[in-house]
Amino acid sequence: MRILLRLLGAGGLATLLSGLAISTPAASNVTGHVYVNDNTAGVNTIAGFDRHLDGSLTPLAGSPFSAGGAGTGTIVGSQGALQLSGDSRYLLAADAGSNQISVLRVRPDGSLGRVQGSPVSSGGFEPVSLAVHGGLVYVANEGDKTSGTGSNYTGFTLKAGGHLSPIPGSTFPLPSTANPGDILFNSTGSTLIGVEVGTTDPSTFLIDSFEVGRDGRLTAAPGSPFAAEAAGPFGSEFSPADPTRLYVSNAHGGTGNGSVSAFGVAADSALSSIGGSPYPDGQTAPCWVEISHDGGFLFTVNTGSTSISSYRINADGSLTYDSTTGFRSGQGIRPFDARLDPSGAYLYVVDAALDAVSAFTVNGASLSEFAGSPFSLPGAATPFGIVAS
Repeated sequence: MRILLRLLGAGGLATLLSGLAISTPAASNVTGHVYVNDNTAGVNTIAGFDRHLDGSLTPLAGSPFSAGGAGTGTIVGSQGALQLSGDSRYLLAADAGSNQISVLRVRPDGSLGRVQGSPVSSGGFEPVSLAVHGGLVYVANEGDKTSGTGSNYTGFTLKAGGHLSPIPGSTFPLPSTANPGDILFNSTGSTLIGVEVGTTDPSTFLIDSFEVGRDGRLTAAPGSPFAAEAAGPFGSEFSPADPTRLYVSNAHGGTGNGSVSAFGVAADSALSSIGGSPYPDGQTAPCWVEISHDGGFLFTVNTGSTSISSYRINADGSLTYDSTTGFRSGQGIRPFDARLDPSGAYLYVVDAALDAVSAFTVNGASLSEFAGSPFSLPGAATPFGIVAS
């Protein structure tokens, strides 16, 4: 070995070691990252993972990363509390405990750094969900339960350098009974919908739909808000393959009465029911919705049943129930938000009881949990948002 070192010299040795490092399995099989909004009390943090070729996760060096705002330290039920910008350069997080939105820069190695000027006010109380399309961002603020104020949708522009600026006149106020659960754009950015989970009063189970103007402001669609088709509309997703198809889970129908509604979206953003909607899955509290990238399959996380239901999406937009998959961790956990990786081969589900991320391989409508799942989050996390890059 000493002879080899002398022959190589300093430059040759550096080249050799560099080649060895590049070929190291741990360094060579990282294909992306997974991030989780920890919603930690005090300073909120974002947990980061390297995502490997086989879909497994290992913590990023330096994780968790400070978001800058504050979490609540309590369980918050909503979809979309963490979002990536379209170019994947910035991560946006709802800081529910400080009424703020944080923007973090995603470095080449996947680590995160706070953008100058972040966090910014969310324009209301307790932000719970974010929608991002290009340079446009909207937040759903749940509101202050004591005063009954501050529940709204508020718009921002995402500018160069990751800076958020509020859009004047963009705030759309919501009633104190709204309890928003999700806000999102369709793939063209022409429609924005917000889901009002409501209370026990059926008249509060609503879906807001808006046309999005060139200036980023919202115009309510004719007939909006639309009555939900079952109790507790919760999570939602537009089909990635068809921006005129919207799917909303119905979480509060009671034991074994969960369902998913399918809607057509008109050019003016008005909603209409598709086929025999809503479509039951026989489970309890289907809350979070994710759709395969080709628009062929829908997955809904049933928090009350500790399971994931799979549906086939038919050519006319209707749904056909396929199967239900349980979690290896068993009953009594709290599976929440779910995201597919960019390849669509793996589904990641954040769990608020285990403080962990469960991972599944995806084959059409079939799911199979990894042998090494779930993957632990940092201590004191009460997570409620996840993204995969």
